[in-house]
Amino acid sequence: MGSKIQAIRGMNDILPVETPIWQYLESCVANVVKAYGYQQIRFPVLENTDLFKRGVGETTDIVEKEMYTFDDRNGESLTLRPEGTASCVRAANQAGLLFNQIQRLWYMGPMFRYERPQKGRYRQFHQIGAESFGIATPDIDAELIILTARLWKKLGLLPHVELQINTIATAEARETYKASLVEYLTEFKDKLDEDSQRRLTTNPLRILDSKDESTQRLLDDAPKFSDYVDEESQVEFDRLKELLTANGIDFVVNQRLVRGLDYYSKTVFEWVTSHLGAQATVCAGGRYDGLVAQLGGKPTPAFGFAMGIERLILLLDSLNLVPEEVKNSTDIFIVSLGSEAEIQSFKLAEQLRTANEKWTVLRHCGGGNFKKQMKKADAANASFALILGEDEVKQNCCQVKNLVTGEQTNCMIDEVSQYLLNQC
Repeated sequence: MGSKIQAIRGMNDILPVETPIWQYLESCVANVVKAYGYQQIRFPVLENTDLFKRGVGETTDIVEKEMYTFDDRNGESLTLRPEGTASCVRAANQAGLLFNQIQRLWYMGPMFRYERPQKGRYRQFHQIGAESFGIATPDIDAELIILTARLWKKLGLLPHVELQINTIATAEARETYKASLVEYLTEFKDKLDEDSQRRLTTNPLRILDSKDESTQRLLDDAPKFSDYVDEESQVEFDRLKELLTANGIDFVVNQRLVRGLDYYSKTVFEWVTSHLGAQATVCAGGRYDGLVAQLGGKPTPAFGFAMGIERLILLLDSLNLVPEEVKNSTDIFIVSLGSEAEIQSFKLAEQLRTANEKWTVLRHCGGGNFKKQMKKADAANASFALILGEDEVKQNCCQVKNLVTGEQTNCMIDEVSQYLLNQC
């Protein structure tokens, strides 16, 4: 017998016991984004490598260290998508959806980054994202942040997450600030952590969100980004804060929040939690007005976010916020004893599925005595067991047992559906 083949490290199976929670989260998201007029877009997991080099930025950690990149048989460099925004822009631009148009789009699916697997961070992970195109004013920034807050309310997460916002201004303002920051930090280069020393010459703004405590202490006396923000960006940021406050959204201004991708400008935001250890960010995004043109389209203002599904599920589990009905996915289990009862059980199961398409109805298959079949009903976490034997077939009825309360009643076959509709 051959050796057992294992999944690739950091690329995990999602087992049947877990998928109901994923489906619950995905359906909550789909309902919320639909309420705001966002339409789903789907794009390939493989893209030309140049898309991410130009879009995400060649000096980002993603492009430098984390992308799964290879040459295909024609020698073309391809990459498994490490994030969704660049792919969304490429797809929408290619389809002619962006120029002089307003689009609200959302997507969901796997992303890939080569990094050390740990809780909440995997090499294949899943993201949900939403992107708006064609609106330059901060009202769309506020709308998308309010959308995420509505989702947290729906999931019961709002008391457990904190909204952090910042403005990283225009490219011109950032360049001026970068020069001042580099001048200050160069004097302390030997005291910076290894990543920050490298970023000093490649992507100095990323030093601001370094997790190294000694680097953060050095930054206490560094030039403040807020002193370099241009007037237009500041006016838009002030308007965003006004809109969030008017809509009851609490926030913290974090002047060291910069985001790790090159395409961001002006407003950026993160929702963070203290319940997941080092993996604190559960949703993040911001404005990226230059990305569409950078990827070959006409200049188009844009704003969006992405959230990690695995981290959200970890958070829901850790806070015990997954509804019990999501975990218990079987509504009705049909037990049948004898050949005629088995035939009748097929008809009854189809009758029930027709009565309510949301019900999960399981028939016992494979024979077995009454005790064995009832154990199967318990193992399936069924809410009700319907019992059919020879006597029930003769009388055109079945026994209905509530497996939660233990209550049992006799019910005519043509009345079972209505009885259960009244009970559920």
